Amino acid sequence: MTNPAGTGVLHHVEIWVPDIGRAAASFGPLLDALGYTPFQRWDQGRSWRLGATYLVFEESPALSTDSHDRLRPGLNHLAFHVATRAEFDRLVEEAVRIGWRLLFPDRHPHAGGEQSCAAYLEDADGFEVELVVSGE
Repeated sequence: MTNPAGTGVLHHVEIWVPDIGRAAASFGPLLDALGYTPFQRWDQGRSWRLGATYLVFEESPALSTDSHDRLRPGLNHLAFHVATRAEFDRLVEEAVRIGWRLLFPDRHPHAGGEQSCAAYLEDADGFEVELVVSGE
């Protein structure tokens, strides 16, 4: 059942990063290419919006460590739909060009299994993004 008021739709995700400049340099171009637009900007943070949902990256003074480990409890990765295989290939190439590292390159683009077409990318701070071709 669909709720016209939007109950349950993701409002935002906030990710604390060790360096807002690095986060903006890695996530910004990728989010722009995925159709997000810059939404908010302040000294220690940035956000990008797509529809009613936005992603926040903040260099908080309350960080308890200066590194992210996606294998520890907490956020493992963000996954994004990509409409076509051609767009997917272009996004992966661009992400690698700007510094994202392709995880599981020996199994790409089927690291999630032969039934899937996805890219698993990691930035310099250890944050992972998954790009998934919709309908494949």
